[in-house]
Amino acid sequence: MLPRWPRAVLGVLAGCAVLLAGCRSAERSAPSAEPVRPGWRAVDLPVPPGGSGRLVLRDAVACGGRWFAVGAVADAAGGTRPAAWSSGDGASWSALPVRGETFYGRQHVLYAAACRDGRVAALGAQVGGVHGNPRTGTWTQGPDGALREVPAAFELFGGPRAVSASRLAAGAGGWLIAGARVDGAAVWASPDASGFTLREGVPELAGDARGRTAAYGVVAVGSGWLVVGSVLPAGGGALAPLAWRSADGRSWRRAVLPAPDGGGRAERVVLFDGAPVAVGPVRDGFAVWRAASVESTSAGPGERAVTGTTPGAGAGAASGAPDGPVEGWRRVGGFGAAGPGVLSVSGLVAAGRALVTVTGDGGGRRVWRSVDGGGSWRPVTAPVAVAGEGDVAVVVPGGGDTAVAVAAQGDRLVLVADDGRGSRAWWAALPGVDR
Repeated sequence: MLPRWPRAVLGVLAGCAVLLAGCRSAERSAPSAEPVRPGWRAVDLPVPPGGSGRLVLRDAVACGGRWFAVGAVADAAGGTRPAAWSSGDGASWSALPVRGETFYGRQHVLYAAACRDGRVAALGAQVGGVHGNPRTGTWTQGPDGALREVPAAFELFGGPRAVSASRLAAGAGGWLIAGARVDGAAVWASPDASGFTLREGVPELAGDARGRTAAYGVVAVGSGWLVVGSVLPAGGGALAPLAWRSADGRSWRRAVLPAPDGGGRAERVVLFDGAPVAVGPVRDGFAVWRAASVESTSAGPGERAVTGTTPGAGAGAASGAPDGPVEGWRRVGGFGAAGPGVLSVSGLVAAGRALVTVTGDGGGRRVWRSVDGGGSWRPVTAPVAVAGEGDVAVVVPGGGDTAVAVAAQGDRLVLVADDGRGSRAWWAALPGVDR
C-alpha cells in the first residue's frame, strides 16, 4: 500500500516540527507580485509493465541531457511497485526497467533521486514489519539502463537507531545521502551508488551537548559536500538552521545560519552562480540564505572553513544581527506562505538565470521563482492545484498522498505532481526576467 509513515519514526524530530508550527503565525499573505505563467505542456508517462494502476510521482531530476522521474505504480488494492521514467527532451518519456531484489524493495515508492552523467540513483521506502516503520533502500541504474535495488543490511537505514534518509546528491566525489539517526544528523556515502556506508555520530555533524541535529538537504560542492538542516538546542527552545561542509564526507564543519530569534530549518540547497543558496521555513514564512562563494564554505587544507556558534539552552538568535553575515552565510531574502500548518520546502533548483523552489503548508503546495539570487520571489502558476497536508516532507520522506517536484536543465522545467487522486507531468520553458 502507499506508505503513510508512522509517527514513531520521527523520534525527537516530530517535536521539532510541532515546536516550529506552534511558533509561527497562522497565516501570512502571499506577495502581490503578478505570478509567473509558464506555458505548461502536459506529457504522458506510460504505465510500466507489471499491471495497471495509477502513477505515484514523487521526484524529478535532470543531468547530462537526460530527465528522470521516480515514484511508483499503485494498484486498485493500494499495493505499490517502484517505477522510474526517462526522457531526452522532457516531452517524450519511457519507463525504465526496474528490478526489485527484496520483499519490501518490490513494494518501494521511490521518493528521492539524483543523477550524474546521465545516470540516476534513487531512495525508496515502504512501511512494514511489526512496528510499521519505513523499510528504506537505494536503487542504482546500470549500464543496461535498468534501475536495480541495492540489497543492504537492515540496520544500514533501519533498526532501532533509524530516523530518516531524506535526500540524495551526486557529484565529483560520488554519491551522498543526508538524513538523521537517533543521535542527530548523519550521512551515507558511496563512490558509485552501488552500496552506501553509514557515517553517524560524526563530530560537528551529529548532535552533542549543544543540541540535537538533523540533515534534510545536500548538494555536491566540487569533490566535497554541503549539507543543510537544523539543531534543536539542548534544554529546548527554537530550532536553528544549520549548514555543514565537508571536503571528503568524513569530517565536517558546522555553521549556524542567521534567522529571526534563531528559529527555522534549512531544508534544500543548490549551487547558483558558484555560491550555495539554501531555503527553509522560519517562524513567519520562508527564508533564503546565500554563502559568499563555494570557497567561503570550504573546509579543505589551507581554506577558511565556515564555522559558527550553535546556540545552547536559553540562547536566542544564532547571530547578534539576524540579517547579517555569519561566517560566510547571509540571509538574503524571504517570502510568505498563505494558510496554516507546518511549513516545508520540497524542492529547489537552478533554472537558467533563475531559482525555482517548491513549498508546502496547510493551504497547499506552491511554486516560486527568483531572478535575483533569492532576494525577491514571485509565485509561479502550477498546472494543477495540489493540497497540503501539513506533513514535513524532509522528516517523513515521501510522506502523505500529495507531492510536487521540479527539475531543470537550462531554462526548461519539468514538474511532476500528485494531487492525491493521480499523478501527471508537465514541461515548460521558464519565462524571462521581464515576464
